Amino acid sequence: MTEAASLIFDAQRPGLLRVAYRMLGSLADAEDIVQDAFLRWRGVDHGQVAVPAAFLRRIVTRLCLDHMKSARFQRESYIGPWLPEPVVEDDWDEDVTLPLLLALERLSPLERAAFLLHDVFDESFEDIARVLDRDEAACRQLASRARTHVRMERPRFPLDQHQGKAIAAAFFDASRNGDMAQLGALLAQDVRFHSDGGGKRPSVARVLHGATEFLRAQVALARLRRAPSQLIRFAMINGLPGFITREPDGLPPTTALLIEDGRISAIYVTRNPDKLGRVH
Repeated sequence: MTEAASLIFDAQRPGLLRVAYRMLGSLADAEDIVQDAFLRWRGVDHGQVAVPAAFLRRIVTRLCLDHMKSARFQRESYIGPWLPEPVVEDDWDEDVTLPLLLALERLSPLERAAFLLHDVFDESFEDIARVLDRDEAACRQLASRARTHVRMERPRFPLDQHQGKAIAAAFFDASRNGDMAQLGALLAQDVRFHSDGGGKRPSVARVLHGATEFLRAQVALARLRRAPSQLIRFAMINGLPGFITREPDGLPPTTALLIEDGRISAIYVTRNPDKLGRVH
C-alpha cells in the first residue's frame, strides 16, 4: 500500500471508529472492525475509489453487520440490563448519548445501518441499497422506522454543562451520604435506573421505573455496601454529565445522568469490568 493511501485511511480512522461504535456499542469491537477495514483497504485499487470516506464507511458498515450476526455478539444470554461501553471524553460527539445508543440497540441491524448512513453521514439511498443489498424503497423504509424511534430519544432541550455537572455533584453527595430526601428532590417522578454489571458485579437485575422504586433500591444497596466509593472525577460520559468513582477493589464504575427540565430522568451505571478498562 502506498504512503498516500495509508495517510488517507489514518485521516478517516476517527470517523470510522465512531461509525463502528454507534453500530456495536463497544469500543474494543469497534477498533477491531476498523483494523479489519484497514487490512481490506490495503488490497483495494485506490485509484478507482472516488470518495474514500464513503467507501470506507461502507466497508465498516458491512463488517459491523457481519459481526452482529455472529454468535459471540448475541446478547440473549446477557445478565441484567445492557449498556454500551462508556466513552469518557468531553470532545466525543454530543449526539452519541446513552439514550441514543440504547435507541439504536433496539433497532434491527439493517435499520441501524440505514439510519446512520443516511441521517448521520448523508449517504444516498442508492449507495445504501448497494451496501445493504436491498432496493432503495426498502432502505427508505428502514431509515424511516429507525428515525421514528431515535427521534423520541433526542433531548428536548439543550443542557448547560455547568448546570449538568452541578446536578451530578449534588446527586453524588446525596447518594454517598444516604440523604434520600435530597436525592428524591433531584429526580423526575418517572426516572429510569439502568445498572449494567454483566453478571460480574452486583447490579439491579432489571431497569427500575419511578423515583419511589429507585429510592427503595438505594436504601437496600446502602445496607449492603461495605465501604463508600471514592470519587475520581466528574466528567461527561457519552455526552451526559456524570462521574467516575473507585470501589475498594479498584473497579472504576461510571454513572451518567440524563437531565431534563432540571430533573434527573434517567440514571446509567456501568459496573461490568469488561467495559471499564479504558476508564480512568
